Amino acid sequence: MDAGGNCAQAVLRAFAADLGLEQGTAMRVAAGFGAGMGRSQELCGAVTGAVMAIGLKHGAPRPDDAEAKERTYALTRELMERFRAEFGSCLCRDLLRVDLLTAEGQRQYKERDLGAKVCRPCVRGAVRILEAIL
Repeated sequence: MDAGGNCAQAVLRAFAADLGLEQGTAMRVAAGFGAGMGRSQELCGAVTGAVMAIGLKHGAPRPDDAEAKERTYALTRELMERFRAEFGSCLCRDLLRVDLLTAEGQRQYKERDLGAKVCRPCVRGAVRILEAIL
């Protein structure tokens, strides 16, 4: 995030090389997932970046690979449970408590330094949790 990427990009990029994904591709794939998907403040971008990494490592390469699908779903649930336990929610709007779709919300985000106080800890937490479960 310090280099200008969003939360989803930061998490996916941290695992890209180990998962055989080129850094630029990781940045493009995760580009729309920041701020809860295009600032809609739904599922936290750090969580979505981690879910993408889980899919790259354990995802079903074929539609009929039920075992890989179940493993991916189980790891995704575990990630979300751990993240929720640590941060109180997996939803960006609950974590930030400002409306990023408004100029006022974006101003508050900057003035209150929520990137440093909320987003970066969430990114670090998602990476740490992902390291433990991958």
